[in-house]
Amino acid sequence: MSKTTPIRSVLVANRGEIAVRVIDACRELGIATVAVYSEADRGARHVLAADRAVEIGPAPPRESYLDIERIIAAARETDCDAVHPGYGFLSENARFARACREAGLIFIGPSAESMELVGDKLAARATMEKAGVPITPGAEIHDQSWAEIARIAGEIGYPVMVKAAAGGGGKGMRVVDGPDGLRDAVEAGRREAGSAFGDDTVYIEKYLTRPRHVEVQVLADHHGHTVHLFERECSIQRRHQKIVEESPSPALDPELRRNMGETACRVMEAVNYANAGTVEFLLDAERNFYFLEVNARIQVEHPVTEMVTGVDLVQHQIRVAEGHPLAFRQADLTQRGHAIECRIYAEDPESGFLPSTGDLLFVKEPAGPGVRCDSGIVTGMTVSHHYDPILAKLIVYAETREAAIRRMRRALADYVILGVRTPIDFLRDLLAHPAFADGDIDTGFIGKHMADWAPESDGDSRPVALLAAASTRGPRRRGGEGAGPRPTPWQSVGDWTLSGPTP
Repeated sequence: MSKTTPIRSVLVANRGEIAVRVIDACRELGIATVAVYSEADRGARHVLAADRAVEIGPAPPRESYLDIERIIAAARETDCDAVHPGYGFLSENARFARACREAGLIFIGPSAESMELVGDKLAARATMEKAGVPITPGAEIHDQSWAEIARIAGEIGYPVMVKAAAGGGGKGMRVVDGPDGLRDAVEAGRREAGSAFGDDTVYIEKYLTRPRHVEVQVLADHHGHTVHLFERECSIQRRHQKIVEESPSPALDPELRRNMGETACRVMEAVNYANAGTVEFLLDAERNFYFLEVNARIQVEHPVTEMVTGVDLVQHQIRVAEGHPLAFRQADLTQRGHAIECRIYAEDPESGFLPSTGDLLFVKEPAGPGVRCDSGIVTGMTVSHHYDPILAKLIVYAETREAAIRRMRRALADYVILGVRTPIDFLRDLLAHPAFADGDIDTGFIGKHMADWAPESDGDSRPVALLAAASTRGPRRRGGEGAGPRPTPWQSVGDWTLSGPTP
C-alpha cells in the first residue's frame, strides 16, 4: 500500500464494550461511527454512543451479528468507508474480510489472505511448523471415524485439548483426560464452535500440565514494519477463558521477553500480516514456550498493553488500515509500570460460572487515578442469553505490581452491579490470594486455589445496597426538568439485593 486513504466513517460490526471502545477511538480521530444492533440490543450503550445506528435482525447472532450480507448492506446504506469487526463474531472470518474488500470497504484488520493463514488455528500451526516456531503436538479432526480419532488422540498422548479451528475465547474448547471422554468432548466442541463462529471444525492438541498462558501483542503496517508491544500474562482462566490479565508477566525476564517478542514478530512476518494481532504461547515450568495460536484481531485484554506502553492500539489499527506507516520502531517502545485487567461477566462464580441473565437494576462504575472501565452496560438494560456474558472490563495501572493489585481490589470494592450475578467479589478474593501476590500462577490456578470459593456473608446487604444507590443520582424522566420530580433511588431500582433481584 503506497498511498493513504482517509477514513471518514466506520461501521462497528459488534456490540457491547468493544463496540463502545471502537466508537470512542473513532471519535477522538474525528471519524463518524455507525453501530449495528439486533432486536435485543435496542437502546444498548453502543447504539447510544454511535452517530448512527442500523438494526440488522433478530437476537440470535446468526440472524444479526453473524449475517455478513446484512452488515455489508448496513455499511453501504450509511455510506461508510470502513468496517471495524471488534473481537468475536466475524472478527476472524476471512470471508467477511474479503466481502468488505469486494464491497469497496476498508476492513480494519488483517487481509483475508493473512487471516486464512493465521485466523484458522490449523493453518497457523502448519505455517509455524514450516517457519521453525515450536508448536505443541496436535492434529485436525474432520470426518474420520471415531476409532481413527481415538487413535490420533492416543498418539498425541493424554491429556489432550479439543479446540475450535475458526476462533478463540474458549469457545469449543474441552480438556480430555482419557479415551472415555473424547467423543463427548469433540461433539460438544463442534456444536459450540459452529454456534459461535459458523464453522464447527475442531482439532486436538497436547494439553500441557500447569502451563502459563503468555501472549505477545504485535502491530504491523503495510510498509514492512513489524513491532511487538511486549507480553500479557493471561493464565488466570475459568472454563479455558481468561478472566484476569496483566502486563508485564511476573514470569518473564528480559531475555525471555525479548525472545518471545522476536518470535511473535517472525510469526506475523511469515504471513505478511498487517494491523494489530496477538501471538499466544504456552510457557512450561522449564521456561520453554510453544506457539499456541494467532488472534487476528484486537484482543479483549488489549487495554493492559495500552496502559504500560502508552499506545492506543485501536487508533493505530485505524491508521494502519488507512495506509499510514507505524509512527514508532521497536527501540522506541518500552514497558512502564504495571497494569491489571479484570473481566466483569454476568455469571455466578458460586455455580461454576454459569451465565446470569436479567435486567441491570443499578450500575455504578469505579473511577479514580489509574482506573479505567471499558463498559458496554447501563442501568436498565437487559442481559440476554444470546451473547457472550462479558459486561465490562476493569483496568488499573500503578508503578508496581503490588500497587496495581491494591488499586484493583479497591476499584472492585467500588463496583456495584445489581440485577445479575457477577464475579466481582470472587475477583477481589482471587487478587488477595498469597499465590497470586507471589506471581505463582498457571492456567489451573482457579481450580487449585478457588474451587470451593464462596462469598463472605455480612448479614443483611440491603442497607449497603441502598447506600450505593443513593450515592448516584437516579435517572431523569423524559421531557427534561419540567416533567416532574426526579425519582428517588428506591423508586428507580425497585426491589433488589446486592446479589440480584428479589422475587
